[in-house]
Amino acid sequence: MLDIVGKRGWYFLFSAIIIVIALSSLIMPPGWSTLNSGLTPGIDFTSGSVLDVTFSEPVDQNLVYEEMKHLGHPEALVQTTGANSVIIRTKVLNESEGSSESERQSIQRHLEKEISPIDSLAFDSISPIIARETIRNAVFAMLAASVFILLYIWYAFRRAPKAYRYGISAIIALVHDTIIILGLFSILGKTTGMEVNATFIIGILTVAGYSVNDTIVVFDRIRENVIRHPEREFTSLVNTSIVETIGRSMNTSLTTFVVLLALLLIGGDSIRGLILVVAAGVIVGTYSSIFIASQFLVIWDRKEFRSIFQLRKNRTESSTSNSSA
Repeated sequence: MLDIVGKRGWYFLFSAIIIVIALSSLIMPPGWSTLNSGLTPGIDFTSGSVLDVTFSEPVDQNLVYEEMKHLGHPEALVQTTGANSVIIRTKVLNESEGSSESERQSIQRHLEKEISPIDSLAFDSISPIIARETIRNAVFAMLAASVFILLYIWYAFRRAPKAYRYGISAIIALVHDTIIILGLFSILGKTTGMEVNATFIIGILTVAGYSVNDTIVVFDRIRENVIRHPEREFTSLVNTSIVETIGRSMNTSLTTFVVLLALLLIGGDSIRGLILVVAAGVIVGTYSSIFIASQFLVIWDRKEFRSIFQLRKNRTESSTSNSSA
């Protein structure tokens, strides 16, 4: 039988390296480079205006961007949603009252003159207050989901010894997945200009559900084996449970990833960010369910954290005694 649990130190080391890279990208001060730190927020988080424009003829998004730049909007983000339709995201446009022309009307007139007649134009604007509320609600949604997940797993595994450990381990795996995905999109924002918006939050919550679902499958088999074979060592039971469920986890993740890859290739730009979040979450969630959450149960049961701290304490005392000598 494969000894998956015996190599748990390597799994945690690999995750630690990835998390350090992710956190470095998220917290890197802007002064270290010409790029902003953290994520690249979209209009949903920074306020701004959105123009959904449908032209009468096929258009090139680069041409639309050049015209927006000519109008004094170099920050504009242009995304193609069809052969002759684009979404333009800009800073908040002034909607003047009275007879004077608004910025939206000026943009519409210029695009019709320089590119093509416009069949339809939908306009929406998000204020800074709404943007702040979106961020706050996203944080609350993630915290609420984590609390309910913890309580549900604790209750569902109440027959297993120390059931609370399963819930806490699942939340640790969820935090692990979230940090890695945030770091990935921070790097993508710096290198490709990819923004995060409301669909990103939807993707994160979807990933949370998928990750926990995969984790519960492994935990459920561990619970069954623990109840069925109470005389066996816990480490051996966890290893057996992982081997018994790894095929199911890999097959489910592979088929899900194939569907997401198809959507990524043939879907429009408007859903690309969401698909990338979920696709990355499928990969990271499958990894964390097998190699992080389950392994955390083992090191908790074996009190290996206490051994690490004790070893560090012994080294410190040894170093102090040598210095005194």
